Amino acid sequence: MFKRTMMSAALLALAGVAQAADIRTAVVAGGCFWCVEADFEKVSGVVEVVSGYTGGTVANPTYEQVTRGGTGHYEAVAITYDADVLPYDMLIAMFVRSVDVTDAGGQFCDRGDSYRTAIFAGSPAETATAQAAVAQAQAELGQTVVTPVLPAGPFYMAEAYHQDYYKGDDFVLTRAGPKRQSNAYEFYREACGRDDRVAQLWGDAAPFVN
Repeated sequence: MFKRTMMSAALLALAGVAQAADIRTAVVAGGCFWCVEADFEKVSGVVEVVSGYTGGTVANPTYEQVTRGGTGHYEAVAITYDADVLPYDMLIAMFVRSVDVTDAGGQFCDRGDSYRTAIFAGSPAETATAQAAVAQAQAELGQTVVTPVLPAGPFYMAEAYHQDYYKGDDFVLTRAGPKRQSNAYEFYREACGRDDRVAQLWGDAAPFVN
């Protein structure tokens, strides 16, 4: 269930072919939602990725409220995809291998509850699939996987400036001085150590690490 958002142009365009495609939405939390959005928008079969908040107790939370803590929300993304092209089990397997599923305190340089990982399942079938993916990941790693499979709840779209942040052309101030937004995103991702840690953990199985 989406809050504070409207159907996007991409989804409206798909409305006419709904009978010809199996369009679904998966919600996952993998730390910084900018990074998860950037990763999955590259995947064949993905229609759209929206950054937002879910898993908490406060309606219509702001970024400041979520990152400050106390609302219970995760930074998350809603991935709209064509299940005929990208089956749910494949999507979840990719997600699990794109994050540090052994870290219960956040992700990479981002610490705190809002940056934890989770899979939000919308049906018993999704729950079973996600739990199997977590079990498989634990077997592959030989380590305890702390990413929970939780029931899906309300998803609140994040503020407009968070959407497609990695593509932005505006200039923002960073620790390294003013940078174009897309360059600031790359600087943040590298400085945070996301890809280095995922590569260390998953090796060649990591889907988004070059």
